[in-house]
Amino acid sequence: MPVDSSTFQIKTNGATDILDITPPIERALQGSKIVNGLLTVFVPGSTAGITTIEYEPGVVNDFRKAIERLIPDTLQYDHDARWGDGNGYSHVRAALLGPSLTVPVIDGDLQLGTWQQIILVDFDNRARNREISIQIVGE
Repeated sequence: MPVDSSTFQIKTNGATDILDITPPIERALQGSKIVNGLLTVFVPGSTAGITTIEYEPGVVNDFRKAIERLIPDTLQYDHDARWGDGNGYSHVRAALLGPSLTVPVIDGDLQLGTWQQIILVDFDNRARNREISIQIVGE
């Protein structure tokens, strides 16, 4: 079964930075020879995650606030006591969101809903250069 793999870089600001990464993922799919299959997008590291959302300012702000209510950055985290880097909350947030997403590809198109975009959420407490891995498997 054919496999196509690629990566791209994206700069983030940290602090629950939410970025629409759908366009570079679609470009990777268009550059592949795979028409039907599965596309997986993955962010290495333990302080960022990938999911889908309607990428509009209201929902993006709502999501950011919900994350803060669920996993506040103001709590005491054992990770911070051990390492002193102040980003224990970012590890917990990323673990709950997850580092990858798989989307079906049919007739060369990602099977996303009309208002559904793929987002990277960087929870770390500092800006980062993130590498995003894409792997497309199919025919």
